[in-house]
Amino acid sequence: MTTALIYDPAYLRHETGHHPENPQRLKAIVSALEADESLMARVERLAPTSASDEDILRCHSARLMDQLRSLCERGVPFVDLDTVISPESYQVARLAAGAAITGVDRVFKGGAANAFAFVRPPGHHASADRAMGFCLFNSAAIGARYAQARYGAERALIIDWDVHHGNGTQDIFYEDPSVFYFSTHQFPYYPGTGAKGETGDGEAEGTTLNIPLPARTSAASHREAFREALKVIEKRFPPDLVIISAGFDSRRGDPLGNLMLEDGDFAEMTKEVMGLAERTASGRVVSILEGGYNLDTLGETVRTHVEALSS
Repeated sequence: MTTALIYDPAYLRHETGHHPENPQRLKAIVSALEADESLMARVERLAPTSASDEDILRCHSARLMDQLRSLCERGVPFVDLDTVISPESYQVARLAAGAAITGVDRVFKGGAANAFAFVRPPGHHASADRAMGFCLFNSAAIGARYAQARYGAERALIIDWDVHHGNGTQDIFYEDPSVFYFSTHQFPYYPGTGAKGETGDGEAEGTTLNIPLPARTSAASHREAFREALKVIEKRFPPDLVIISAGFDSRRGDPLGNLMLEDGDFAEMTKEVMGLAERTASGRVVSILEGGYNLDTLGETVRTHVEALSS
């Protein structure tokens, strides 16, 4: 089996102007991947289909869907000061969420060992009832819920290594013991959530694990914390699906973060996640692009991640 790459040029139609989250991000990724002919010969390319209303409503309110549809139809240029939209953004966000579903289908049906969806807009700040932080719909959450509904997945693990805490993902699953949310992130930093004491509520106590990291934490210390957390999770919550909220703004030099990971660190983290998935989830990993805003490095960092997935 191979790695499935999931992409649609329609993602470029989420127009954001002079904003860190802009179409040039995906153009840089596509350029870097296509320049590696050996890698591209080993992967499968898939086009996503849009998430259905049913898919989205497993994670988000009808009110949020109606709000985003209305804003885009009326040509309103933003949801909030951080989150820019354009007339096609609502449909593009549905297609981004659909890429997560396409990836889940592919790994559960056995067509691919794992999948990487390079999409925009990103998703992990979007909560059940609110779009924020560049994010409209939470693709990782929608993918996890779809895997439960369609394939009976009992334990989904979402690993978020974006420099920002995925408050939306945490919020959606905070009282749900069937989905484990694990995040490493810079702290204190936007959006202000992700303290160690946030561990889940009710029956889900212990199924949220946050590792807040000070700015400029060394890559070695970051990696050690990540590795040790995976060991704890594997014992406590052996998953049957792993979804990565793959934010590459935790790389050294990103303009929106102050963490110190290098491309090789992402490759090793990817392999560690794959090892966990091999032992508990028949290797099923679906990785979904979140942040990453240094256009000089993003393409190569993502290529390194895909190389590791396909190894």
